[in-house]
Amino acid sequence: MGQNNDSSLNGFVLLGFSDHPKLEMVLSGVVTIFYLITLVGNIAIILASLLDSRLHTPMYFFLRNLSFLDLCFTTSIIPQMLVNLWGPNKTIAFVGCVIQLYVYMWLGSIECLLLAVMSYDRFIAICKPLHYLVIMNPHLCLKMIITVWGISLGCSLALCSLTLNLPRCGNNTLNHFLCELPAMIKIACVDTTVVEMSVFALGIVFVLTPLFLILISYGYIARAVLRMKSKAGQRKAINTCGSHLTVVSIFYGTIIYMYLQPGNSTSKDQGKFLTLFYTIFTPSLNPLIYTLRNKDMKEALKKLIRVDYESTKMKRKWKS
Repeated sequence: MGQNNDSSLNGFVLLGFSDHPKLEMVLSGVVTIFYLITLVGNIAIILASLLDSRLHTPMYFFLRNLSFLDLCFTTSIIPQMLVNLWGPNKTIAFVGCVIQLYVYMWLGSIECLLLAVMSYDRFIAICKPLHYLVIMNPHLCLKMIITVWGISLGCSLALCSLTLNLPRCGNNTLNHFLCELPAMIKIACVDTTVVEMSVFALGIVFVLTPLFLILISYGYIARAVLRMKSKAGQRKAINTCGSHLTVVSIFYGTIIYMYLQPGNSTSKDQGKFLTLFYTIFTPSLNPLIYTLRNKDMKEALKKLIRVDYESTKMKRKWKS
């Protein structure tokens, strides 16, 4: 770290979209709206699935984890991004940048693995329905979540520490709106081939391997659904899996396009917009995707709104 010159004293400059001042104004409003949608939507899913006893199943346990993850993911990025969009100051403290780098990498890795775990849950539910609750017992579900968070933390610590130890020779300007691994590697003043290969290798492990397992799960699910004699059963299975498959397609499609290709194949602005999409817009879409196609979740949300309405009504009555 001693070779990093004044980075620890001056922090980093996040250029973001500073070369498009008018776009910054529009983005600040759009990002604020989507952040509020993310907060309200994901908190509603967590509360609704906790308060409704019918949703105390492995599927909704994993969905709560995904919602909590999306809340943490966006909150680690958006507040600092809005500060930089609203004013002329584009800096972020060294400690803040380091924390954001580790957390962003950690939570992003978790989402990749969690979506694979959720696909396994759907595979057991549809292909082995009679043994579902025995196989997907609370102990196994908790073990899966702890394993996912633990492995992802190890990956984040290894890659981010390797990147932060690269000498930067005083370079502290990141051409991005957040402290991201590729942006940090680009400002290093030494050969970064080893680090880039490490990032690519772990990208294969954390992106392509879970995606491969998801595709295998859905191959078995598709076969099981086609064999169902009941049309109602087929529709229910398609609705249940359709939500998860939509989220997987959006998330993995963007991630693969961003990270698993040659470094110069996307323009700088294109890379920023793609990052903006999967870090800000996707977490706000997840609650909509899961609720619009899920009858049980919609009923739980209606129940939550009724309880909240009755509570507010009672408070007003007592005050009057």
